[in-house]
Amino acid sequence: MVTSDRRRRWPAYAVAVLFLGYAVGKAAFALQARLGFPGGPPVSAAETGSYFLEAATAQWLATASGVLGACVALATVTALGHRVPRTLMLLVLVGMLLAVGGGAGIMIVDGFVGIGVGWQWYHGVLGILVIGLFLEMTRSYAAATRRVAG
Repeated sequence: MVTSDRRRRWPAYAVAVLFLGYAVGKAAFALQARLGFPGGPPVSAAETGSYFLEAATAQWLATASGVLGACVALATVTALGHRVPRTLMLLVLVGMLLAVGGGAGIMIVDGFVGIGVGWQWYHGVLGILVIGLFLEMTRSYAAATRRVAG
């Protein structure tokens, strides 16, 4: 039987790799001053023109958020990260889950139902995987940092 108190590090490493992959994809598009993501649905010139930021600026900010996300994911399994107050880290993880879950949720719904964005079914599968990994990373951190009564 698998206990839910078991600490797992691999989900945090997987989330960090996904965040770094996201950052690399965003950096590649930032260099081209394009919105979107490699392998994702194309973003029209009209959408890019009406965006509230310049495409390159938006993509560089997304690149930075991907690197920061990878750092937070790794912090959940490192001694340095365990120095951060547990409540603060859990609040950060919940905030990240809302942001990541929102993006992944759009991929899931559009990939399986179709809402017009252009994500395909395999993007939906990836969205489900990302949410599951993020939830397990958060659960594992919470279990590892739980105070033992006694």
